[in-house]
Amino acid sequence: MTGFVVRNCWDLGTRRRVVTTCEEGFPKPFVNTTGLPIIERMPGWKGRYFHSANMTFAHYEFSRGSSIHEHFHPEEEVYEVIDGELEITIDGVSQTARAGLVAIVPSNPRHSVKALTDGRAIIVDHPARPEFG
Repeated sequence: MTGFVVRNCWDLGTRRRVVTTCEEGFPKPFVNTTGLPIIERMPGWKGRYFHSANMTFAHYEFSRGSSIHEHFHPEEEVYEVIDGELEITIDGVSQTARAGLVAIVPSNPRHSVKALTDGRAIIVDHPARPEFG
């Protein structure tokens, strides 16, 4: 199995050592997101962060009326709303994202987000943003 290694890892949920096979360089084969620390990066946006070899994942709980200011970055970003609604504006075009409607922000366009309700979302960045979490 070229490119794979067998290694001992910790299951963060049970805190037991497990043996697993995973790709070389992959940080963690399984992540218990409920055990991650909560970081409020912006008012009303409480997130739990983790990274794969090439992506950053943020599991957010957001509060109605909170927002993410207009900004841009070289990473692609995907917003998947689990509960609630977000107004996402990409290059001046706004749409409401909710469960079942995913927003994909390409590399570098200006974008912003406004929480229309309380809710939860998973935001994924590629390539990884190690400064998060």
